Amino acid sequence: MIARLALILAIALAAFAEKYDGPMPEKQDLPYILQADNLIPTDNGTAKEQKGKKDEITYIVSGAAAKARTPLASPIFLIKTKEIVPEKLSLYRLDVKNGNREITFHNGKRAKNPEPAHLNVRRLAEGLYRIEVSDSLTNGQYSLSPEGSNDVFCFEVF
Repeated sequence: MIARLALILAIALAAFAEKYDGPMPEKQDLPYILQADNLIPTDNGTAKEQKGKKDEITYIVSGAAAKARTPLASPIFLIKTKEIVPEKLSLYRLDVKNGNREITFHNGKRAKNPEPAHLNVRRLAEGLYRIEVSDSLTNGQYSLSPEGSNDVFCFEVF
């Protein structure tokens, strides 16, 4: 009896759940910056790995600046997924050097690596996610990247 009541309650709640009616990303597996009712696609690319000094790897993205720009210090992204797992995205600030954007990680025991920004991921609908940056980002170049991948989705905060 209790199980049947719980099932009826779950069905009723699902029927009254709000449906997402905002802007929808055109492409799958590409994060879009949400600004009011506009979606700005992030710059999709692949970072090149460059081994440096002992236990050091630098990831380099071509070009000094991303075309995707936002004035928001805590941007919000929408992504329609097919292969990317939104909870496995990390957001890092990139340094501009020699006309490119780059980030360096160290593998040593005492190495101090860049810290990713904190993200909140919320499912809006089947395959549609909202990713909010919890931290306040300073002006500069940034990249969302799936864990274990050299794929990058770049943008600029200005």
